[in-house]
Amino acid sequence: MELTAWHVGLSVADLSISAPWYEAVLGFREVRRSRAEPLKAQICFLDRDGFELELFQYDRPKPLPPERRHPDTDLQTIGTKHLAFRVDDLAAFLHRLRRLGVEPAHQTAMAGKQVCFIRDPDGILIELIQPAHAP
Repeated sequence: MELTAWHVGLSVADLSISAPWYEAVLGFREVRRSRAEPLKAQICFLDRDGFELELFQYDRPKPLPPERRHPDTDLQTIGTKHLAFRVDDLAAFLHRLRRLGVEPAHQTAMAGKQVCFIRDPDGILIELIQPAHAP
């Protein structure tokens, strides 16, 4: 039986802000939008290398709780934690992100890996990992 990662769904406050952010910052591209009337939400799918982000903009969204905006306290809350991406050169990637106005939320090294968390426009945590064998 084959199992392949397909997509991750994220609720955002405003698709007109979040979709362009994921395109500019993480290199996704929008592939389709639709309205899910039963959910009272707009949905936008973004793709990067066959992996999709499904962004939901609800008519009446609830804000991200403050403790979910910080890696250490978010990990204590049961549930999905963050999106993670491998990068070959974290320093170069962070330099590019800073030019786009994105600052690290948390940086550390773990088991020889360089790790950095950033936040999307709604405060959703995104982890960037440079493996130990990368430059």
